[in-house]
Amino acid sequence: MMLKIFKKKEQAQTTDLSNNTLGNIRELVDSSKDSADFIHYVQKTVHHKVWISYYKALIDCNTFHRDCLPYLIHHADFKKLEDLKDIIPIESVTITNDIKEIQNKLLRGFIIIQFDEYSEECAIIRAENWFGNRQVSTSEIEFSVIGPKEAFVENMDTNLYLLRRRLPTPELKFKEIIIGKQSKTRVCIAYIEGIANEENINTVTQRIKDIDFDVIPDSSFLEQIIADNTWSPFPQLVSTERPDRVVSMMNLGQVAILSEGSPQALLGPATAAEFFMSPEDYYLNWLLGSTFRVIRLLSVLFSTFATPLYVAVLTYHYQMIPKDLLAPLITSRVNIPFPPILEVFFLELTIELLREAGARLPTKVGQTLGIVGGIVIGQASVQAGLTSNILLIIVSLAALASFTTPVFKMANTIRVLRFPFILFAAIWGGVGLMVCFCFVMVHLLRLESLGRPYMFPIYPLRFNELSDSILRLPYNMMNLRPANAAAENKKRFDKKEAVKNKDIDE
Repeated sequence: MMLKIFKKKEQAQTTDLSNNTLGNIRELVDSSKDSADFIHYVQKTVHHKVWISYYKALIDCNTFHRDCLPYLIHHADFKKLEDLKDIIPIESVTITNDIKEIQNKLLRGFIIIQFDEYSEECAIIRAENWFGNRQVSTSEIEFSVIGPKEAFVENMDTNLYLLRRRLPTPELKFKEIIIGKQSKTRVCIAYIEGIANEENINTVTQRIKDIDFDVIPDSSFLEQIIADNTWSPFPQLVSTERPDRVVSMMNLGQVAILSEGSPQALLGPATAAEFFMSPEDYYLNWLLGSTFRVIRLLSVLFSTFATPLYVAVLTYHYQMIPKDLLAPLITSRVNIPFPPILEVFFLELTIELLREAGARLPTKVGQTLGIVGGIVIGQASVQAGLTSNILLIIVSLAALASFTTPVFKMANTIRVLRFPFILFAAIWGGVGLMVCFCFVMVHLLRLESLGRPYMFPIYPLRFNELSDSILRLPYNMMNLRPANAAAENKKRFDKKEAVKNKDIDE
């Protein structure tokens, strides 16, 4: 019994330490003195002494010595903490006795000033170090020839500026939440008031607030934690590095999630079709945009089913092979000792190894390895009789087709999805392909994103919502916002009024 009580007390102490529950500023300072970059000293001023505390690694020393310290030492009007708001030429000066706020601000580059070392109240002054932040640059993952080039960076304030500059309206709202027991990560929920559905905003807010995790270094952690189905290989929130895409989707009623330290924003509720939409579709003529989108969707189907069909046909359904193709196929496989399943797995794994090695190596070395390695290994495997030249062409085309998916995380899902299809095709042939396809479709039909149907508008079927899914129709026909996000304001513009104004102009 005593052992149980002792364990409970020990667990309670561990919980208190992990949550950093401090009683006052004195305890906070004492607990921070063990760190080499923590500075705590007494400074004489005109009328009295003040105690100054800060983390040297987090503050901008120039700001502190130029805009703060001289006013503390030499200003004759500095008699109480409230005077700092009028004396120091820094926008963020707060007087508080909230120990949690003081601790959070201290760990984000703020300076603490006290009149007494044992005082329960202090002034916190913003002096963050901004020198380590990466400058706004061009997008690397979602590159497009036409349209804006700038992308998000790791600093969330910069990312919020990019959104606010593109959408200068008071209806654009930001809601900030701190999560992560150790990382204290800033997470911002962005939406347009009057357009975004309140239910979606509340769902995202509640799921983020319920996160009980120690470190959140990137938005990818958020995506996996708040997903409706964490066991699904399909991404349920669109991940993007482009501010223009975030603004466009928020204008359609979606909610954006940004995280400190992450150059990627999350958008939801998402549909499966949105993962195959490129921002470039909207910067081109609607005919060209629709054509490229259809090509992209067909490429995904080819990438998924090309090699499984090869295995199914050569293993069980060889009578389906046309006579004109039968001779070259027999010639290419006459010296190969392996069944089609092993032949396909060998080439698929080789392509994946080259892809992973090219991604992990430095850029120039990775490009060389991808090109030279693919040519050398492909040619050598054909000459050695390990694979057929026809399969080499099919696998290469399937690998190229998988690169057409605009969202990288969905492209990874397509890459992995091929392997269960190949396995089912080797076991049951065409029937196995249909069984595996049914499993995938049932899973997709049951999948949700923030409580909304993932396969919308195919399921539930809405013909009038197909204007911006498989095809991208002209803008004058896209006067309504998509119904999947359940936007409060469904109209983007008055279609009759737009036609009327156009007739007047003509």
